[in-house]
Amino acid sequence: MRRHFIIVTLLFVLCMAVPAAAQDEGNRYDPLKRFSQVMDMVETYYVREVDRKELVDGAVRGMLQELDPHSAYMDKEEFSEMQVHTTGEFSGIGIEISMKNGRLVVVSPIEDSPAYRAGLKSGDIILEIDNTSTQDISLMDAVKMIRGPRGSDVTLTILHKNIKTPERVVITRDTIAIDSVKSMELEPGYLYLRLTKFNEHTSSEMQDAIAAAKKKGPLEGIILDLRDNPGGLLDQAVDVADAFLRDGKIVYIQGRSEASRKDFMAHDQSTDLDTNIVVLINAGSASASEIVAGALQDHERALLIGEPTFGKGSVQTIIPLSDGGGMKLTTALYYTPNGRSIQAQGIKPDLLIPMSAENEWDSLVTLHESDLSRHLENGNSKKKDSKHSEEARKLLENDNQLRISLKFVKNLDAMKAFY
Repeated sequence: MRRHFIIVTLLFVLCMAVPAAAQDEGNRYDPLKRFSQVMDMVETYYVREVDRKELVDGAVRGMLQELDPHSAYMDKEEFSEMQVHTTGEFSGIGIEISMKNGRLVVVSPIEDSPAYRAGLKSGDIILEIDNTSTQDISLMDAVKMIRGPRGSDVTLTILHKNIKTPERVVITRDTIAIDSVKSMELEPGYLYLRLTKFNEHTSSEMQDAIAAAKKKGPLEGIILDLRDNPGGLLDQAVDVADAFLRDGKIVYIQGRSEASRKDFMAHDQSTDLDTNIVVLINAGSASASEIVAGALQDHERALLIGEPTFGKGSVQTIIPLSDGGGMKLTTALYYTPNGRSIQAQGIKPDLLIPMSAENEWDSLVTLHESDLSRHLENGNSKKKDSKHSEEARKLLENDNQLRISLKFVKNLDAMKAFY
């Protein structure tokens, strides 16, 4: 009798479990039923006939757009443009944008681009594109509207930081060449390296610039300028940081599961540099720039000067789709070697020095006769390239952050007590 009761009880439990499992499976597909119902209603009753592909594309865009500002669907044309952007050149105004608190924000203009010459700066808000409001616009749609054929115009309504009245700016599109590294010898032995972006050639271009500088004489110090660098390819950020580190962690990425973690390590290489380094950062330094700055800061390899970075610490995986398009999906977050999350926090400089014509730090750094413009030579020094020296002088004269960085990198070992 007891055995019979157990069997009956077990059958009752199994009968109860099957409908529960079926109900869970049904709940999973309920949203798809709702989607199918809405699409059917639109196709039947909407004021104009709508192509089903158009509806599905819009739904996919909306689904990804709702996740975060950086996940996005790209059609075939947009996917092709994205690939060109990381490898060669494109036609547009030369600007990196992002969504922040529902607003279209300038991360940074590409140096010497039409946007740069028009005065657009990091933190500017784009209110309209050709009289079309950017409210509720997707990031990919904004990019598509801003880009266009070389020689054509686009009108942006811009709200600059600390200015209450918007400004309408007409910008003529041009071919944007992606030269990611600019270099200049500020003084004999002191190299200025400006990285404007992280594309496929950034690391090799930087190594070429360093090798060229070494041919002129011993390299005493490097100023690595990452200001207004919106980022780019992860592997290039790792390679750039690796050039200044002999071992240890550079960055790690962590996805939803613990098993998804991936660490990127430095390697001991013959090209590694032991020279003093100062890194310049600001609010336009994002993503890959923050990886490099965070790694060098955590390893105490460089002194960071400037202002806090943008705080874009999410990893987007590019996934090709069967229709020739693709999607950017946020799959992980970046962490510095010490485990600091970059996302929405950014990297804080060791010395907070705003960009301004005058700065209190100027008076705290010891000046020497050789630091003064038009100083007298002692007759034993080598003759300098006057044109090159003049370019360096003008650059230093108009950039207080760079000027102070040069003073620090020249005396970094003796001035560590400051930070």
